[in-house]
Amino acid sequence: MNLLPAAAGARVIALGEYQPANVVTNDDLAERVETSDEWIQSRVGIKERRIAGPDDSVVSMGAAAGGKALAASGLAPADIDLVIVATCTLVDQIPNAAARVSARLGIEAPGAFDVNAACAGFCYGLGLAADSVRAGSAHNVLVIGSEKLSDWLDWEDRSTCVIFADGAGAAVVTAAETPGIGPVVWGSSGDRADKIYLRDDKYLYQEGQAVFRWATTELNAVAAEALRRAGVEPEQLTAFVPHQANLRIVEAIARKLGAPQAIIARDIVTAGNTSSASVPLALSRMSGRGELPSGSLVLTMGFGAGLTYSAQVLEIP
Repeated sequence: MNLLPAAAGARVIALGEYQPANVVTNDDLAERVETSDEWIQSRVGIKERRIAGPDDSVVSMGAAAGGKALAASGLAPADIDLVIVATCTLVDQIPNAAARVSARLGIEAPGAFDVNAACAGFCYGLGLAADSVRAGSAHNVLVIGSEKLSDWLDWEDRSTCVIFADGAGAAVVTAAETPGIGPVVWGSSGDRADKIYLRDDKYLYQEGQAVFRWATTELNAVAAEALRRAGVEPEQLTAFVPHQANLRIVEAIARKLGAPQAIIARDIVTAGNTSSASVPLALSRMSGRGELPSGSLVLTMGFGAGLTYSAQVLEIP
């Protein structure tokens, strides 16, 4: 048998992102529904978001972000042997997004599958990628979070249309002599699946207050466990990059983390809530601004519909 050798560790070596060109401000939405810039910013912290155009799809946005990550990695398409796409907004469920993204990027015959853990999807995918590399099932993995939430919004419902947006982010994970991705801490609370779901099978709906209470009271234990398993103290963190659900949620979790020196991702202010794309999108944008120098320790966390959650520590190369 010709087996890939198992690796001692896995690490992220490159990031990429894609955002649609169409910027929608709070004032733009106020022309459509009963809302205002002040109302939106005071409740969710968003100033503007990107909404996909007719030529943007989960697949095309994922390929754009994945292509940038692949180019930044220095690897060739032939070097990628597994592609994972995290998404919960694929309109046409068959075939999966991962196989189509692979074909667009010229990646021939990789393992290819989608992950639907909603807003925790990218962190789930990152955990799967790292485990696949360490087990010897893959050597180089492209992990993508891509969402077109605008396909599933009721644009007359101000409780949702002001929050969600579109975009994609990606990371390349490869084998390494020393670990650069800590053990994943993941779980679910399926008894609360009715807090975020598709209403009438076509419109995204969430019980905002219930989700807020859950995220701000229960997820700090998940963050603490991810740090413990990685052997990292809060004061060692360079940055905390949680799912960009709501600025109030992000800041509430960050306050309890006990890492005042850490840069807190606040990508939601200009990108909105992009579900599984939010963590890689924020990581890529922070890296592009020079906020994550080599050796940075970053705690990532996803949480959302399911209810699902996931967290791990990354070391930036």
